[in-house]
Amino acid sequence: MMKQKIPVAIQPAVHEGLGAYMQAVHAAPILSAQRERELALRYRNHDDLDAARELVVSHLRYVVKVARGFMGYGLPLTDLIQEGSIGLMKAVKRYDPNRDVRLVSFAVHWIKAEIYDYVLRNWRVVKIATTKTQRKLFFNLRKSRARLGWMKNHEVDKLAEELQVEASAVRQMEARLSGGDIAFDAAAEQDDDEPMLAPAQHLGDSRYDPAVVVDNLQQQNATQQQVATALSQLDERSRDIISRRWLGEKKPTLHALAAEYGVSAERIRQIEARALEKMKGAIAA
Repeated sequence: MMKQKIPVAIQPAVHEGLGAYMQAVHAAPILSAQRERELALRYRNHDDLDAARELVVSHLRYVVKVARGFMGYGLPLTDLIQEGSIGLMKAVKRYDPNRDVRLVSFAVHWIKAEIYDYVLRNWRVVKIATTKTQRKLFFNLRKSRARLGWMKNHEVDKLAEELQVEASAVRQMEARLSGGDIAFDAAAEQDDDEPMLAPAQHLGDSRYDPAVVVDNLQQQNATQQQVATALSQLDERSRDIISRRWLGEKKPTLHALAAEYGVSAERIRQIEARALEKMKGAIAA
């Protein structure tokens, strides 16, 4: 049976005020095992969204608890809670009450997964962890560095062994975590006497580099030669139409050329199209 999507509106709105939200979620009663199973069966067997709502609201206190554990990443607690709530709703949708597992034990993995993904997407402007190994290192290494600072060789080897990754991967992630985001352009209010740290200030202007100028001229000459060779393979009328329609400063209309050659404008268009196709093949050859 296809389950209906659990609407986000079934939970208190975090954006309306964190204090009021905390009061609301902690005021929700904790469900007994029997009541939890009853609600889960109603939702699983009958798509009862009221049952799903009660399951979600009664477990939001656990979302808050998990979200607080991620506050060290500098992201808003309200956002962490909302992402965790999405994980909770996914867990409720997939929860099987016939298994001997309470919903909170099943849901905690979904809650953490959503928050993990949110942190990785938003902790830095530039995504810091993309592979599975990097994501695992990101969270474990932050915990280690908060206690140890820069890691020594034996500490790197130990962590690499525990996580079953290469020591070089640990060092690489440590370097990423140590760096900060830098704006590409300097701030508008930056003092002219202060050193320019923005990357844009250290990029050279290559427009007048002799090598670049020569390379551009060579490419331009090669293109002109290709066009001239392709034109030479056209008959006189086609060459005249293409030259005047595409290479001249003033572009005559199809009707003007039609009157000059004594044919229809559609005939001029056909000649032009065939000539361009022939030139394209000659240049590509």
